[in-house]
Amino acid sequence: MAVVGLKNLHYAKLTKDDDTGVTYGTPKKIAPAISVQMNTNSNTATLYADDGPAATDSALGVTEVTINTSDLPTAVEADLLGHTINEDGVMIENSDDATPYVAIGFSSITSDGGEMFVWLLKGKFSVPQQNHQTKGENIEYQTPTIVGQFLKRDFDGDWRYKVRSTDDGVNAAVIANWFTEVYQETDEQETDEI
Repeated sequence: MAVVGLKNLHYAKLTKDDDTGVTYGTPKKIAPAISVQMNTNSNTATLYADDGPAATDSALGVTEVTINTSDLPTAVEADLLGHTINEDGVMIENSDDATPYVAIGFSSITSDGGEMFVWLLKGKFSVPQQNHQTKGENIEYQTPTIVGQFLKRDFDGDWRYKVRSTDDGVNAAVIANWFTEVYQETDEQETDEI
């Protein structure tokens, strides 16, 4: 099934990820989205025995996420990169700034008339590439791009949640609240699976 378009680009700070659980801040909208590109690396190894392949296995690596938006508001950039904004409204970028872990969520329309919803659960962004170009005869928009590295959570190893609104058994409340908070399984859901 094909996806058409991209919207509802959000982020939420990951405030806790350890053996006892995971906690996120309230999701905030980044800006109107142009594109989100994800490239997940995985390492694969094959064991050879008796002159042929006997076993194969793979391990999940880092997912590189490149986000292009129509704008990157100063407050959002400061939040994503750990910068501060002073009383004069100036963003201060310091070499000692601590970039926080965040989750990134978005949605896309699917070719069957539904919608696909995604949360990438733990990643950090780096200082965005910036291009400035003089205005010529033709208008050329310069839009911000920011790149992040996403990985699995320490708590449970989860790295992405994804759901299609048209799949059988999808809880409508999950879809309705997708951008209200980062999705988390409840204790009841985990008990039902055992």
